[in-house]
Amino acid sequence: MANQLAIDYVSPLPPVRSGIADYSLDLLPNLASLCDVRVIRLPGLPVDEAVIERWNPQPAEVTGKAGRLPLYQMGNNRYHEGVEALALEHPGVLTLHDLVLHHLAVELTLAEGVLEPYLARLEADHGWIGEAVGQARKWWEIGQSALFTLHAHRTLLRLQRGVLVHSDWAVETIAENDPELQVRKVPMGVPLPERPDPEAGLEFRSRLGLDAGTPLLGSFGFQTPIKRTERVIAALAREELAGTHLVIAGEVSPALDLEGEARRLGVADRVHITGFLDYSEFEAAISACDLCVNLRYPTAGETSASLLRVLAVGRPVIVSDYAQSAELPDDVVVKVPLGEAEVETLGTRLGRLLGSRSQLRDMAEAARSYVRSNHDPAVAAAAVADACRELSELAPPGPGRPDLEPPTTRFWYRVQGEIEVEGAEEPWPEGERRRLRIELRNTGLSRWLPSREDTGGLVLEIHWRQGAAQEPMDPRWFRFARPVAPGESTILEAEVRRPLGGRLLIVEPHIAEIAGFRSLGGPWWYSILK
Repeated sequence: MANQLAIDYVSPLPPVRSGIADYSLDLLPNLASLCDVRVIRLPGLPVDEAVIERWNPQPAEVTGKAGRLPLYQMGNNRYHEGVEALALEHPGVLTLHDLVLHHLAVELTLAEGVLEPYLARLEADHGWIGEAVGQARKWWEIGQSALFTLHAHRTLLRLQRGVLVHSDWAVETIAENDPELQVRKVPMGVPLPERPDPEAGLEFRSRLGLDAGTPLLGSFGFQTPIKRTERVIAALAREELAGTHLVIAGEVSPALDLEGEARRLGVADRVHITGFLDYSEFEAAISACDLCVNLRYPTAGETSASLLRVLAVGRPVIVSDYAQSAELPDDVVVKVPLGEAEVETLGTRLGRLLGSRSQLRDMAEAARSYVRSNHDPAVAAAAVADACRELSELAPPGPGRPDLEPPTTRFWYRVQGEIEVEGAEEPWPEGERRRLRIELRNTGLSRWLPSREDTGGLVLEIHWRQGAAQEPMDPRWFRFARPVAPGESTILEAEVRRPLGGRLLIVEPHIAEIAGFRSLGGPWWYSILK
């Protein structure tokens, strides 16, 4: 294999309950036929004995050694903490299964009661907007929308030689946010199983207390609020789906109360929640269903492996007409628009499909054909290998700050900076007038507006005190003549007389109509004179 591309493959592996672990197990044999593949074992995660015997995973410390190219499989949950750490330390090519990594950032920081690393990450990835959102989340003053609108992946991606994704929508979104990144679309490999075993499906139905003729919907995979399963339960309560049952196969997020929602709507006797299923049971559950549902909004940008496995088994699927799901062909899925009429449209289209066995059969054949043509693991592995060869020759763009206009002090309450004063050296006799040279350097995120800007404009206060607890003596105010951008400095010259009894000299900027910036982290300078 001397002339083959040498890859260090980094991913969670079975028995980790992650679709990316299953994806890796399907991809590895095909990738190993094209490249010299060495599998890396992530610290703290278990690995099945069968996987150890087949792939002999090596410790994380060897990643990228001897010129090997790390190939990372990155997702948006805690199983990928080690993947991210290695990718930051030993950059390579990174497969971004979830476009958004903000949830992972929260799990590793705020969920552990740690704020500063979260603020630093958002500021590095999203500039002042990220810092502002982070401060708001500190006080729980913002909803969940930021988890999806701020992707929190900029620093990680810019260190890699390239990024692999599974949809055109993901390529376009990344390119729009950061045109310097090298992004390639590769298909997600999904094996085409044998046609569903009718007996396994019937047996699964019998365990639910259902006969062969009862209409059965299925929702598969980890159940989170973005999968909109509550909307499917609401659709069950509509007249079009009277008598239809729903099986929910997968772990349920603590943020959801699907059983409670089903009871509230009066359909609890038609909703069956199984929890996590192993592979054979998962396929039996799909086989038992007439039609499956895979809604998404908002989206973390993932191409759903569970959706593709449902299509591979040969079951039609209802999806949201949004983002990556909108790319699926119309003869394979039925698309439901988002909006106020979502539940009504779901009920109507599900009822119509369940009433047309011939259309269900046609869509089942189209689904298997689509997976066979577009998601063959061998074809997917070849695309990954080709992309890795190309990207291995490129240099990463490297760290860089987001190209954003900074906020101004009209809206940004934090004034961060450094102050240096020349001319206040001792001895300075009482009553003597001096000309001070004051340099202020903006070390924060906001652009300091000049004094003429009224609200939000900076002014410099210079005053004396007899002691720290005493009232100010002879305060003087000096104007800023021009804006000061982050990283810039400005110099003011001020004539100051030392008053009788004045021992403590304080130099401090303020924003017009707002005072007390020391408590908010603003800069100040002082000198105690004899």
